Amino acid sequence: MKTLLVMAIAALALTACNSTGNPEFRAIDYGPGIAPISGSLTYRGQPKRRSANMPVGSTFTHEFYNDFGSRVEERYRVLEDGSLDIFSRRISSITIGR
Repeated sequence: MKTLLVMAIAALALTACNSTGNPEFRAIDYGPGIAPISGSLTYRGQPKRRSANMPVGSTFTHEFYNDFGSRVEERYRVLEDGSLDIFSRRISSITIGR
């Protein structure tokens, strides 16, 4: 009976967790307000040359490896002021061998 009670409390505690933690650990993000991570084009401010000649609303993909060795694919959109907005991120773990 104690085991069942402990498991129920643990399940309740885990369901109360939210996704406001470190963005490095999220597998897929969609929508506005995605925080840049190390390796993102907008991590330490806006790039100046990447979006200078791109039309407003155009999108492109940027791929890199994060600090944990996982492959990250981010989609950016060019805003009216020429700045970039991350509107999706997918993090894929790297598998070694089969």
